[in-house]
Amino acid sequence: MITIDNRTMTFEKFTEQPGKYRNLDKMSVQEILQHINEEDKTVPLAVEKAIPQLEKLVSVVSNKMMDGGRLFYIGAGTSGRLGILDASEIPPTYGMPYGLVIGIIAGGDEAIQKSVESAEDSITQGWIDLEEHMICDKDIVIGIAASGTTPYVIAALEESRKRGIVTGCITCNPGSPLGDAADYPVEVVVGSEFVTGSTRMKSGTAQKLVLNMISTTAMIQIGRVEDNKMVNMQLSNDKLVDRGTKMLMDILSLQDYDKAKNLLLKYGSVKKAAEAAK
Repeated sequence: MITIDNRTMTFEKFTEQPGKYRNLDKMSVQEILQHINEEDKTVPLAVEKAIPQLEKLVSVVSNKMMDGGRLFYIGAGTSGRLGILDASEIPPTYGMPYGLVIGIIAGGDEAIQKSVESAEDSITQGWIDLEEHMICDKDIVIGIAASGTTPYVIAALEESRKRGIVTGCITCNPGSPLGDAADYPVEVVVGSEFVTGSTRMKSGTAQKLVLNMISTTAMIQIGRVEDNKMVNMQLSNDKLVDRGTKMLMDILSLQDYDKAKNLLLKYGSVKKAAEAAK
């Protein structure tokens, strides 16, 4: 039973059901690892079933970004951290500007590393946090909550919809209040956790897989990948410079490593160097 904005809703959480393995404290290390692995193997199959929902959401994300909009992830706890992780990897991987994909977590930056008590229970702070980024109807907001019942996230999506902002969500319970608040819900039903209620496990893995799929597909769709190469990645360390040099050698059929490297560093990205050399 949960209450949001003076409304009471009854909802069964599959993510809170008792795990099928008992007496974990009596298991050997090998048994624990084996059983966790067995449970984890079921996650990609659950994600596969959600691909039709995911396709609809990703298509909207791609269209919004091509039209100059931004992608917001909003969540609490593990869900919020996973959104921030995905958002933070877009600029270095695809050379996109910071602020195009934004991760927001209940409790702010402090909550990235440690729990901020009761932050997820606020029904007003989520929208306040989105407003700080001057969110508008060109953007899209994806709420992330394994349970599908986090007030901070649900209320943020509801307020977004009122203002004409497209919403999506990632949850691990079907028919959840969060799903009802989203225009494009993605429900990955992974079932009970190995440790009962510990949604950082299978649910968290499912969320990470889905986030990978959303951002990677969107970046491909808006032209940040050519063939299978990250041609717009930032050259922020020696490893990436070496990777970019080898990409350029392959694209231009160059045998001279130093020539390719100098060309890469001159133009700042594989894409620009390749275009200049052709």
